[in-house]
Amino acid sequence: MNSFILADANKCIGCRTCEVACAVAHRVDGDVTALSAINFTPRIHVVKGATISTATQCRQCEDAPCANVCPNNAIRRAHGFVQVQQERCIGCKTCVVACPYGAMEVVTYPVVRNTGAAVNVLRERAQANKCDLCYDRPEGPACIEVCPTEALRCVDRDDLAMLSADKRRRTALDTGVGFSV
Repeated sequence: MNSFILADANKCIGCRTCEVACAVAHRVDGDVTALSAINFTPRIHVVKGATISTATQCRQCEDAPCANVCPNNAIRRAHGFVQVQQERCIGCKTCVVACPYGAMEVVTYPVVRNTGAAVNVLRERAQANKCDLCYDRPEGPACIEVCPTEALRCVDRDDLAMLSADKRRRTALDTGVGFSV
């Protein structure tokens, strides 16, 4: 089973620090000062409601719908997570439609093409964007590291088994639910 990031809505304060950390961690050039509204492309998103907020991100599905529908096989399981091979992605958005969690998105970024002439052509390239668990960061996912309320954590099969057992125990011991015979 793939590990994935789990958000606790009871702890999330909607500060979006996780989004900023994600965008910074994935800057190719490492220039944090160059972040702007145009190139701010975090792979985690905070969703806010009237009384609750939580972060949403890729669930690293075992039988990933996004990978199953990708016409170029640009999405595959590697390094313990579902990975987008950007060089194969054509930006068709099929993965966005297939993702049941809304965790896939297609972002555009400028590309300078060398035409061989004196003038280079500036174009935009679209690519799929999703959580990669910051696999290339030795410290692990940046969003978890910076969350001020510790609302985010990376879980695996054992963690899920413990969460499920704890939930069953709490449900069984809940005295607030009364049944009369």
